[in-house]
Amino acid sequence: MAALAQAVPPPADISKGKGGHSLPALMLGAVGIVYGDIGTSPLYAMKESFIGPHPLAVDRLHIFGVLSLVFWSLMLVVTVKYVFVAMRADNKGEGGSFALLALISRNLGEKRWTAGLVMLGVLATALFYGDAMITPAISVLSAVEGLTIVQSSLEPIVVPAAIVVLIGLFLVQSRGTAKVGAIFGPIVLVYLAALAILGVVNILRHPEILWALSPHWTVRFFADDPKLAFLAMGSVFLAMTGAETLYADMGHFGRRAIGFSWLGLVYPCLTLNYLGQGALLLGTPSAVENPFYLMAPDWARLPLVLIATAATIIASQAVISGAFSVTHQAVQLGFLPRLRTEHTSARASGQIYIPSVNWGLLAMVVLLVLGFRKSTNLASAYGIAVSGTMIITTIMLAVLVFQVWKWNRYVASATIGLFAIVDGTFFASNATKVADGGWFPLVVAAGIFTILTTWATGRSLMRRRLEQDALPVEVFVKSAHSVHRVRGTAVFLSTSADAIPSALLHNLKHNQVLHERVLILNVKVEDVPHVPPAKRLEAHGAGKGFYRVVLHYGFMDEVDVPADLVRIESCGGGFNMMSTSFFLGRQKLIAAREQPGMALWRERLFAWMMKSSESAMEFFRLPTNRVVELGSQLRI
Repeated sequence: MAALAQAVPPPADISKGKGGHSLPALMLGAVGIVYGDIGTSPLYAMKESFIGPHPLAVDRLHIFGVLSLVFWSLMLVVTVKYVFVAMRADNKGEGGSFALLALISRNLGEKRWTAGLVMLGVLATALFYGDAMITPAISVLSAVEGLTIVQSSLEPIVVPAAIVVLIGLFLVQSRGTAKVGAIFGPIVLVYLAALAILGVVNILRHPEILWALSPHWTVRFFADDPKLAFLAMGSVFLAMTGAETLYADMGHFGRRAIGFSWLGLVYPCLTLNYLGQGALLLGTPSAVENPFYLMAPDWARLPLVLIATAATIIASQAVISGAFSVTHQAVQLGFLPRLRTEHTSARASGQIYIPSVNWGLLAMVVLLVLGFRKSTNLASAYGIAVSGTMIITTIMLAVLVFQVWKWNRYVASATIGLFAIVDGTFFASNATKVADGGWFPLVVAAGIFTILTTWATGRSLMRRRLEQDALPVEVFVKSAHSVHRVRGTAVFLSTSADAIPSALLHNLKHNQVLHERVLILNVKVEDVPHVPPAKRLEAHGAGKGFYRVVLHYGFMDEVDVPADLVRIESCGGGFNMMSTSFFLGRQKLIAAREQPGMALWRERLFAWMMKSSESAMEFFRLPTNRVVELGSQLRI
């Protein structure tokens, strides 16, 4: 481990987080947001390991074997892979698949295998959406199922109650999470305390359960029945779901806050609870139907249902907010069309709400609850998407440690090899559940992957078609000396600051005038999360009142063109929005068989996405009374 620590370059200290909050405050926030998913896994992970698609006998060997697998899997996957290695791979303090991909691309530039890495990053994003649909459904459903432990006659209301909770959760998304987020940490702290207390009480009844922490029980489990142990790993993996969130949310709380809260609080509480469930099963094997709730005495079960439901709502909230964030990044990086995005907080730029994503997720989550009806059924669909994402993270980490960090090759090979074996085994085990429900996240991922790649490829094709007829700025400026000029400023948005956009040519063709000051504006999204305002603007004079301007944004920044333009002091003086007109080109796309490009159905899909996207006026926050749109047709 010492060699591993020396091989990893020390990152910038981000322990103060955004806004300079103290480490304890950041840790509390991390507990409330980051650990909701993995923290609620005790609700179903142990139960599914014994009564899931591949049932196990509830005896000493299998109880100890499953607990040993859970403990050491959490140690290797969450602690070593994510806390000790992946979270050091920050891109300007941000984590996640897109951030890791951007970090590698920025350090290595264009390589032969860069396109393959990009596809892996896109695939990880597609798999995330499948997970984002299943997490709220299985978490809330498993919590509400505790009602049947309190009173068996309440079983008919489990599904309706879960749907009501989920609908309520999605309905409040438009209000933002700023106020609700303040109570997330304390609620999860109460929930984690309940996990630990229930675990300790049951461990004291059967203290021999502590021997399950020994890795030799994992070895004995596999030696006794290798096939059954391998299949059981698909259910054991449920204890790891949410591990990717640690890395993805690193930019919100900092590496130290997330790492300390995991090692000092969450991991111990989870371990105590899993051991407590195992101790209960040693004495009462019939409790396998729901060991989490049956650990509690009768009088505590209803309060435990309420606490667990609150925790699952928080876990679902974290995934939904993550879906908004990932979608925003995908739009900024050119993998999705412009989507209407509402900012729910004037103080926190990261708090956004995307209606189309919200209602799409709600529809799929409700369908999942109605279709699967029980958390046991949903567990079969859960895991394959997350394990696939973990494999992709390992592949990108391999590129990072070998090519960018340049670790000692023996240390790098041992570390990545260990990660690959663990992730590959979990993925293979989860793949056996495809027929039992694992097909769902794969179908969702395939659909999302098609949408992401179709949009990115279509934009590239459209840009090439436009560039074929584009006129260089310098050539146009020399030929525009005889055109009549009118007062004011015209801003023409263009895909390139070096070429004249079609909207300018159409305006000149129909109106036969040019403004005194003309800006060719290109909005460029960089491969870093944020670009500071001081470095956002790039302006070049082209002569005769023409200027080339590039606005640089990070893939997590909010685009606000007018706010950045008013800061320009060059380019012929300051900007008055009341004397500035923004000209936008709107292309009507026509799918054409004779043009080389995508398959015809993908071209039609791209054309539909283009037509359905939010207008550039709203996306770039342009003043509604200062915008002129000029349309044209384009064959792709």
